[in-house]
Amino acid sequence: MRTASRRPFFRTTAIAIAAAVGLASAPASLALATETAESVVPADPSTMRIATSGFVDSFNPFTSIYLAPTNALRYIYENLVQYSQEDGSPTGGLAESWESEEGGAKWVYTIREGMKWSDDEPITSEDVKWTYEQMMTNEVMATANGSLVANFESVEAPDDHTLVINLKQPQAAVPGTEIPVVPEHIWSKIDDPGKFANDKDVVGSGPFILKSYSANQSYVLDANPNFWDGKPELDRIQYVYYTDPDASIQALRAGEIDFISGLTPTQFRALENEEGITLNSGVGRRYSSLALNPGFKTRSGEPYGNGNPALHDVAVRQAIRLAIDTDALIKNVMEEQATPATSFVPASYEKWMLPEDDPVLVDFDPEAAKKKLDEAGWTLGSDGVREKDGKKLSLRLQIDGSSSTEQALSEYIKPWLGDVGIDVKVVSTDGDTLSTEANAANYDMYFSGWSLGPDPDYQLGINTCGQLPTKSDGSGGTSQDGYCNPEFDKLYAQQQVELDEAKRIELVHEMLAMNYEDSVSVVLYYPNQLEAYRSDRFEGFSKMPTENGIIANQSGYWGFRTVKSVGEGGGAGSSQTGLWVILGVVVVAGAIGVGVAANRRKKSADIE
Repeated sequence: MRTASRRPFFRTTAIAIAAAVGLASAPASLALATETAESVVPADPSTMRIATSGFVDSFNPFTSIYLAPTNALRYIYENLVQYSQEDGSPTGGLAESWESEEGGAKWVYTIREGMKWSDDEPITSEDVKWTYEQMMTNEVMATANGSLVANFESVEAPDDHTLVINLKQPQAAVPGTEIPVVPEHIWSKIDDPGKFANDKDVVGSGPFILKSYSANQSYVLDANPNFWDGKPELDRIQYVYYTDPDASIQALRAGEIDFISGLTPTQFRALENEEGITLNSGVGRRYSSLALNPGFKTRSGEPYGNGNPALHDVAVRQAIRLAIDTDALIKNVMEEQATPATSFVPASYEKWMLPEDDPVLVDFDPEAAKKKLDEAGWTLGSDGVREKDGKKLSLRLQIDGSSSTEQALSEYIKPWLGDVGIDVKVVSTDGDTLSTEANAANYDMYFSGWSLGPDPDYQLGINTCGQLPTKSDGSGGTSQDGYCNPEFDKLYAQQQVELDEAKRIELVHEMLAMNYEDSVSVVLYYPNQLEAYRSDRFEGFSKMPTENGIIANQSGYWGFRTVKSVGEGGGAGSSQTGLWVILGVVVVAGAIGVGVAANRRKKSADIE
């Protein structure tokens, strides 16, 4: 399953109504959208409320690539093999053990006995087999995670507690990680499972089950008493949407919500020393980048999108990289709550990330950028803007207008590019529109990012030509940045079957260096994940990895599984909740939720 989450920061539009209901003295940060009071659950020791702004396309594990639903799906469906909390190494999921045979070309799994779906039907190896075969045979069902089964030759279920995966070639990564397994007895009866929203009457196997979903309002996960490793301490998790970052901060202070992730450094600092609130700055599994449109094509080679053709020239893209001072962005925008990036594999996975001393890496060098543009035939006009063949080098930078981080980044990047002769027009829009435009390749530049899992195979796979969309609207594939390089594809195939880890690491580094040089995006930094929670109401949050890790947006379901109440609610929550109920107003639509929503893909595909 993607962890790029999968994948820009989304927020929905809110309508300020405080004045309309007589809150003339209310802070502007409490601009809210109308909704029934029931949308926010009052302070309850068995219900944890989480602020979110995450875009939800659906809760369909076969097609959804955005960070918010991806994170929910980690709690709803167990994988065959899970990632451990300690260090992300493979650990038991539906399978309690496994072994490889025939030199890694055949994998045999022992499925736990006695497991049940949330509707009390037994979980068997047939469910796993059915899930994988849908992805292997139906292109639509392979949208989100198809690269993870590309090497599967066949899947067998000789009995209820044995699963066999036969591979086309031996592979290094354990098959069965990152793929949510669904119940065959439910999904086999759906006429068009590729279009199934899966947002009601959900049957799952994870520690929590999706109870309800109301678009741009909230979604609720209930504890699953049938979870194989025991029912969680919490009875319910409610994700509540916020549009205004300040409103969500105030709601945390007031006890209206209990957890926030994806804080900006300024927001994080503002919560220091707040009574009843604990902060966490974790080493994230995400990268943030400036995506450049290299000229999108479908898998069959049909061009689509309206990106500026100037960006088809790799020299222009490389010049943009040279003109951006990422160290300054880390200092001035991220307030040192980020680390320098080398590629799209973050530093939290040290062995896989491109080494800082790799010769392909370049430093901030505006003069080198100017020289590269000169050599590519882009001459400087009298107005300071370069041109070639009568066309100005003018690019759109599309940003989410509700994101203070994107606004700040654009204020640095626009003049930096202007210094080397590239005109930048900043176009501010809302997150949903930006997501739609990015998916359709209707952009020149925008801020993106993905969240990665412990093994880089998935993220490498979505940079191959085989993951380009099949349709000219951008659907039918999961491509990170529209990247396609046959030489990269060859290396991908080699690393996938390389059983010697040291040799595989070398291949991965070579791939990352190639992608870096092709410059379809400029990776800016690896942000720390900044989180805050009401420690006077809940305790037992679990980090992944256990050392300096994160709570939300993990590559597993550890973060909230162990959370429990410290008492009967909190003083701050009760009185304020009463005020919201009296006014009949609810905080809707989001700013910085459990995953300031990165879409794992386009406009912050981690997602995370």
